[in-house]
Amino acid sequence: MTNLLQQIEENGIVAVIRGAKPENILPIARALKSGGVKTLEITVETPKVTSLIEQVVEEMGDEVIVGAGTVLDSETARATIMAGAKFVFSPTVKPETIQMAKRYGVISIPGALTPTEILTAYENGADLIKVFPANVFGPSYLKDIHGPMPQIPLMPTGGLTVDNVGDYIKTGAVAAGIGSSLVNTKKTMDEAYFKELEEKAKAFTDAVKEARK
Repeated sequence: MTNLLQQIEENGIVAVIRGAKPENILPIARALKSGGVKTLEITVETPKVTSLIEQVVEEMGDEVIVGAGTVLDSETARATIMAGAKFVFSPTVKPETIQMAKRYGVISIPGALTPTEILTAYENGADLIKVFPANVFGPSYLKDIHGPMPQIPLMPTGGLTVDNVGDYIKTGAVAAGIGSSLVNTKKTMDEAYFKELEEKAKAFTDAVKEARK
């Protein structure tokens, strides 16, 4: 698991895939991977989410790290873990959900915003804390949190773009979660879109690499 966590941090970008249709999930995953984004979060309010996770895990294996997002309870966490999810993302701190992930040896990434929430999540066994919604306070907030709590790995999510992701990395983010500014499933899914998605993925990964120099 430590190795997977390292890979997520090295990859730098977690693509948040919300509302994908079954026929589009593999082309989306392939386009992201081609652009250098190898960590994929498939959100659980998407219909047939467990079969989507299974599809990507079976087809792409170790080429990408697939996890579940927007997990609100431990029952949902377990269902996605059984489908092959390697990590569980939550928008909130719920100890039972963290414990379920730990029970099955997968990575737990709950969402927190205040210093108290961030510490509570970490104390309950979270591997990485999703600072959400990150755009409320901006990149400097991560630096402020790391002042008294430098040991806690933070991953901002919410409102990040290719123009500001580097600022978050420079202020201490170990990785960044990117939603609709990377994957917008409301668009027409055709070859032109998948090419554009690959190029966006590359732009995000390049921005992270540049910020880490």
